[in-house]
Amino acid sequence: MPVYTVHAPSPAGADLRATDKFVFVRDGFHVKAMIFGPFWLLWHRLWLVLIGYLIFVAAFNAGLSSLGVGRGPIFFADLIVALLMGFEASSLRRWTLSRGKWRQLDVVIGDNEDTAERRFFERWSQKQHGIVNDQWAVDRGGPPPTRTVPGQQFSNPPPIPAGGIIGLFPEPGGSR
Repeated sequence: MPVYTVHAPSPAGADLRATDKFVFVRDGFHVKAMIFGPFWLLWHRLWLVLIGYLIFVAAFNAGLSSLGVGRGPIFFADLIVALLMGFEASSLRRWTLSRGKWRQLDVVIGDNEDTAERRFFERWSQKQHGIVNDQWAVDRGGPPPTRTVPGQQFSNPPPIPAGGIIGLFPEPGGSR
C-alpha cells in the first residue's frame, strides 16, 4: 500500500477551517515525474527545484558534450537523470513544502489518496475530540531504546552464544 505524508500550512496548523489546504504527498516512484520532469515540477509549483533541474541538465549535457561523449551515451545519462527524478520527486515536494513553512502532521497508509485522506481525517477528528485510538498511533515522543538506560528493552547486554563467537574475534574483548 502507498504511504502518504500529510502537510499543513504552519499558521493554520491544526485549525479545522484549514483542512482544505492540507497536502497529501505519496511516497514512492512517480512515473509522471520521470517522463514529464519539468512539466511535473511546474504542475506542483516546485519553482526552485525546476530551476535547479534545468541548470543541472544543461550543465550536465554541456559537460558531457565538451568531453566528446557521443549522443547515445548522453541520451542514456539523461534517462538516468529522469529515473532519479522519478525516485526523488516526492522528497523534492516535501522539501519545498518544508521551505514554505509547512509542517508535517502525520504519515498515513492507504490504497489511494482518497483512502489516505479518509483515514487521516477519521484519526485526526478523534484526536480533536479527545478520543484516543491507538490502532494507527505512532509514538514519536521518546528516544529510541538504548542499551545503557535501565528498564528499556535493550538494557541487558546481548547473550553470548554457547559455542563462542564466530568470526575474527573468538571471544569478546580478546586479542586480534
